[in-house]
Order: sequence, then C-alpha cells, then structure tokens
Amino acid sequence: MSIKFTPKRKLVSALIAASIGAAVSPAPVLAQDSQITEVVTFGSPIRDSQKAAIEEKRNADNYLDVVSADTIGRFPDQNLADSLGRMPGLAIERDQGQARYINFRGAPFRYTSLAIDGLTIPGAENGRVPRFDAFPAVITRRISANKAITPAMPGEAVSGFINIESFNPFDSEGWSASSDIGTGRQELGEGDVARYSLRLSWSDENFGFSVFGSHNSREQVTDNREYDLEVDPASNALLLNDVDFRSYFVDREDNAWGGRLEYRPSDSMNRYFFSTLYSEFIDEEERNQHVFDFAGGAGAAGTDRIVGDSGYQPLVLASRYLQKGQYNNSALTNTLGADFTVGDWFMEARVNQTKTENNTFLPIPLSVGGATSASFDISDVENPIVNVFAPFSNTPMALANINYAATLGIVVDSNLDIDANKIKLDAERNINLFNRNSMLAVGIEHDVREGRGNGFTTAQKAFPQSVNIGAFNTGAAWMTDFTNSIGGTYYDNAGVFQAWSDATGGISVTAPANQVVAIDEDITAVYAMTTTDFAWGNIVAGARVERTDYSSEGPLASYSDDFVHALPSVHVNIDLRDNVKLRLAGTTAISRPTYNEWRASAIVSPVDQAVNGGNPSLEPEEAMGLDASLEWYYGDASLISLGAFHRDIDNVIYADTSRIDGGIYLPSAAGQSWTYTGFINGDSGSLTGTEFNLIAQVSDFAPDLMNGALNGLGFNANITLLDSEFTTEGGNRFSLPGTSETIYNTSVYYETSRLSLRLNYQFRDDWLSTTENDAMAEYWAAQKRLDLSAKYDLPWQMAGADLSVYLNVNNLNDAVDVRYAGTARTPNQVERYGRYYMAGIRANF
Repeated sequence: MSIKFTPKRKLVSALIAASIGAAVSPAPVLAQDSQITEVVTFGSPIRDSQKAAIEEKRNADNYLDVVSADTIGRFPDQNLADSLGRMPGLAIERDQGQARYINFRGAPFRYTSLAIDGLTIPGAENGRVPRFDAFPAVITRRISANKAITPAMPGEAVSGFINIESFNPFDSEGWSASSDIGTGRQELGEGDVARYSLRLSWSDENFGFSVFGSHNSREQVTDNREYDLEVDPASNALLLNDVDFRSYFVDREDNAWGGRLEYRPSDSMNRYFFSTLYSEFIDEEERNQHVFDFAGGAGAAGTDRIVGDSGYQPLVLASRYLQKGQYNNSALTNTLGADFTVGDWFMEARVNQTKTENNTFLPIPLSVGGATSASFDISDVENPIVNVFAPFSNTPMALANINYAATLGIVVDSNLDIDANKIKLDAERNINLFNRNSMLAVGIEHDVREGRGNGFTTAQKAFPQSVNIGAFNTGAAWMTDFTNSIGGTYYDNAGVFQAWSDATGGISVTAPANQVVAIDEDITAVYAMTTTDFAWGNIVAGARVERTDYSSEGPLASYSDDFVHALPSVHVNIDLRDNVKLRLAGTTAISRPTYNEWRASAIVSPVDQAVNGGNPSLEPEEAMGLDASLEWYYGDASLISLGAFHRDIDNVIYADTSRIDGGIYLPSAAGQSWTYTGFINGDSGSLTGTEFNLIAQVSDFAPDLMNGALNGLGFNANITLLDSEFTTEGGNRFSLPGTSETIYNTSVYYETSRLSLRLNYQFRDDWLSTTENDAMAEYWAAQKRLDLSAKYDLPWQMAGADLSVYLNVNNLNDAVDVRYAGTARTPNQVERYGRYYMAGIRANF
C-alpha cells in the first residue's frame, strides 16, 4: 500500500496555514467555502428566477456562479448536457448534433464526477465518464456544477463535481402537478420529435410523496462524409486516399421515471425517505455506407495517386457497409435516507444501491472487393463530389451494379454492467474555534463497485450466400444536404438483418478473453472540515482521505493494488463591499483510470514479448487546483463576475507504446521487459483559464430609460479562455482532450408578464478529441449553435391548471460538425443533421 499526497501539497498546506493565521489575526485576510457551484433555480418570469438565483449566490457560504432558473425551463433543452453547456466554462461535445458529454472547464470527460442527490454514481459507459444524454432536463429540481470541491465532496473531481437534485414533495404543500407535451420535426429527413413529461406530488405537515416520468424521442437523418487525406510534401497539395459516403437513420429516445416517499415527524428536524430514479438512453441506428479507396485502386493498377483537389482514376476499389445497430445505457439508483439529531450533532445517513448498464450491438454486412472508375472533386472539403464509372472507362455506373468479390458478416459487441453499493454518514455541529463561531463537519463513506463486461469485440462471420442483399435495395434516394453525386439509395436494413438472422439461426458474438472487463473496486473515504465565520466573511478548511482497493482479473493473471490519497483544501471569502465579494480556493483531487483502461485482459504474445490491451497498473491522475473569483452584484437581478483557475495534473493517462514488466500479465515473465501498447501514464500536465460572466437586466442599469415596453429586456453572456498541455512519455506535447481555447455563450431575452423570447448563441473553438497515439492528433473544428425559444402564458385556466404554449428552434444556424487529423486542411469527418423544431403546451396545477 502506498500513501500519496497530490502535487503541490505544500502550497495547499500553506494556504491552510494562512487561513488559520487569518482566524487569529484581526486583519481581514481570506475567507470562503471551496465550492464553485452552478445553480439552477426555478421561478417565473426570467427576472424573478435570476433574482432568486443571484440572491442564493450572494448569501451562500460556497463559491457560486449562477445560471437562472429558465436554463432548464425556458431553453429548448432536451437533456442535461444542453442545460449544463450554457454555464460559464462548461462546453458540450455532441454526437450527431445531440449533446452528450461535458468538457468541464475544457478538461477531459473523466475529470468530472456526477451525483444524484449528493450520491455519486458510476459512469455507465466505462465506470468513470458521465453521459448526460440519458438524463432529461425536466426531471431535475436543481443542478449544481461545483468547480472547486470541498472535503465533503468526492475527491475524484479534478475539474468539477455535478450534482443533480431531484424533486422533493415538500417543495409545495398539498397536491401539485406539472406536465409538458411537445411535438416537432427534424428538418433533415423530416423525422418526428416528441416530448412528454408528468410530475405529481402531495404533502402535508408529516408525509409527502412525488412521482414523475419523462419521455423524449427524436428521429433524424444524419449526413456524413469521411476522408483519409494527406498533404503531399513535395507540392503541398492534397492527396486523397479514400472517401466515405454515409447516411444514417437515427431513432433516439430517453426515458426516465422515479419518485420519493418522505416522512417528517412533527416538532423536529428529522426526516426519513426513500427515493428512486431510473433513466435510460436508447439509440437505434441504421447506416448505409459506400467507401471509395483511391489509394488502394492506384496500388492495384500500379499507377501513381493523383495529387490535387480533383482528378479521374481508372481503377478505384469500392466497399459497402450496411448496419442496423443499437446503443443503450441506463442507470437505476435507489436511496434510503435519514436526517436526525444526536445530542448537538445533526446527522445525515444514506444507503444507496446503483446499477448501470451500457450495451452496444452492431451487426454489419460488409461487401468488399468492388471495382469502379471514379472522378473526384474535393475543392470544397465539406461537400466532396465523386462520380462513379464502370472500371477503366468513362461510362456512368450505378452503385447497385458494382460487383463485390465477397460479403462478410461483421459483428461488433460491447457491454459493461456495474453494481455499486454505498453507505454514507455525514455529521455537523456548532463549535467554538479560535473564539469564533464555527461549524464542524465530518463524514465517512464506503463504496463497493463490481464491473463486469467486455470492451469492443469485433468478430468476422461468414455471411449467408442465400441472402441477396441487392434485393433489399429500395431505390429511394438519400435524403441529404450534401451533393449525392454517387447516387446513393437506401437499403431495407431491417429486412437484410432479419434474413441474415433467419439463415444463421441468430446473430451473436462471444467476447474473447482479451476483451473481458472484470474489476472489483472498494473506495473508503473520511473527511473533516470547519467553516468559521468572521465579520468580513468566512473560511472553510479541511481534508479528505480516500483509500482505493481494486483487483482486475485477466485471462492469464490477476492484478490488485491499493493506495491512499490525502486531499487537503482551503476556501476563503472576503466581503470587500456590501455588493462585492472576493473568493479564493486551493484544492486537491484525483482521477482514477476507467474500467476499460484498468482491465487486465489484453492480447498477450510471449513469443514477441508484446502486450496490447488494458493496463491494470495505471496510476490515478493527481491534481492540485487554485481558484479565484471577484463578484459584483448589481441591482437585484444582475451580476458581473471574473474568475481565474489553474490545475497542475500528474500521471496524465493517454494511449501509447512503452516498456513494462511482463509479469503484470504473465507471472512467469516477471522481470522481463516487454513492449506494451495501450494506456500509460504520461508526465505532468496543466489546465489554466479565466472566466467572465454577465447577467444583466437592463432595468437594473438604466431604470429611467427602460420604463414601459423595454422593461423586460435582458442579456446573459459568459466567456472562458483556456490553455492546457501535457507531456507524453516520449516528450511530445498535446493539449488535454476537450480543451477549446475559447468558449462563450450569449443570449438576449425579452419578457413581459406573459411572453418570453430568448435567442441564445454558443461557440467553442477547436479542441483535441483524442490522444490515441503519440504521433497523430484528431481535433473537432470550432462549433457554433444558435437556438431560439418562445413561451406565452395563456390568460385563462383549464381544469384549474395554468397553461403556457412554447416554440423551440434548435440549431437555427444549421451547424456542420467537422473533425480533422493534424490540421484543418485534412478533415476526416464532415457531418450534417439540420435544424429541429418543437411546439408544445405546459400545464401546472
């Protein structure tokens, strides 16, 4: 067992010492809590909700950046990633246009920890990375995105800790209900978009219950063009190796349900409750894909490749992929809780059980060995043109007439189930510290997790000769915003796969031993912290200690280890004026490897002394952070704040090739130096940024000019400037995955007593998508999104319900997503998905 202190521990210890010094010094030096929290509150209209949120921030002991209540209720957001992406410093990564992941302050996904009602849950995808497309926005009561963690929060939060707070039946007395019905259209493909939600609650002085359910669905067509491009070193012109034309039919939905039963005895602070929440994301995807291999055709014909943006080649190799696959993930979390007093202590006890599931199944008939001639024009890389001809001729040729040498049955499968059981006890009481009123908080938490599944498994099977794929060609042209120069038509993919399954008795694949994930993990944490009040502010200081015991089983051997991390932190707050606050924080945190990275299964070759796969000996990433913020509260619904932060990160995890002890995978090879290809720890990294946030109700700044019709005008804007870097074992430098140098959100809104209009613009510039090896980097190009929302409260009730109608338009600017390899000159993916529209009605009882 090893005990580790995070980097720059001496600096954090010095901050703690400084805070203690401040406690005994008469001069106002430092103060405040360690949290930087993004809070979403609820209210109407927009000004009232902003006022409530800002007031909460102003009076809080923790460090808050505020987003008004309508972030969820009034923006056209389908899931929590959309809502979080409007907060300062939080950027969205999308899949086919839909928000999925959060780059918290430009950091990798893994640096963010996710909790529901204060209890962390494992990331369904790989044990660590939270996905937010499974959580619809409408089921939440509040979202907090903590940017600098306190000892009471999980230590596994290098960039931040996001807490989803569910509805409580005691939020409103008696019966209460809220419903939302919406319908719309995806512009590309004319697919249906739908939203349904219902929440019902009741409470009296002692008992309360709530139930809720939600459903979102979206049908769309996604256009996709992918490349393998190079830059010719002699001429600096492009070289086209291959180009890939794809069209997807996508049917996505998320569903959620849950509830809470709570009892509060009279004349006490006690409460006892049971809560449950289930959420799932289902993605059914059909793919029609044609690949034209110019480099392979030139090699087969013994000719040189064409240099430049356009040309004709007499032999081009063609292949065809068809797919009807499914991706899904889910989380079920149940919590039994009790809040009670024991003497001078106030106690919070929680018992939680969470189960997550993540599954991918992609059967693909792959037809290979087709031959054509083709011309190409890639002068506009966002709209490639390829015209297909019969081999060695200029005679136009239909795709359906390409003869393929063989068809293979490819099956891709991946799954991971995680069972997690947690016991958590927190306690606090008032104490006297240095003759000051203080609050002492202590806690203990034990988390037991078991992960079982397999990484991505690809199996090649014989495709039945009795199935004639050509017979399933519908002849319907692709729905596309690109030029369909190849004449792509849709196949009846469902019919193809049913015929395949009938001919073979079912389609399945067994994961090989080198892909198996079998990880057991126990995490025990204890913490203590004090909050001490002064006339000028307060100080929060303390430490958290986390012990991790884990084992990873592989086909040849098992690996186990344990380690302890001591995570001190200090947070200070100074009231410079009645409406100006200065907040400072010094924190430490870790990020454990994902289950796929930590798996002991791999392809092991004793003859070659080589391993390719997981790395159970990976060390957690360790970080030290500093945060500062200056906040000016103007009027009662406006705020201007400026913040800065820095993170030093050791043991950055990335994919590469290195040397290891062969005994990790094969006990008899202990002491031998083997070649390992997979995940390793690099050298030091860093993440630095500044944030500016403006929430401005115009009437606060110009009350005399904004009477009458203009009184409801307002602006929100935030911008984050980021810089990150880490060094690989080989000495190369990359930015951290997810770091855009500039992220900003801005919106203008106008609101009367019944009408709300809001136009919102989001921007993030290029960011590194992956570090799959030490020589090549894949980037997302800059993304821009413009969304419009409108809401009108009807002047009458129906059956006692207040009614409002709304209209949302997402991706009003018809954004195009681009990825590139190395430089923007060589894109490897261009994707279009179009706008979508939704109109609906909300009712509140």
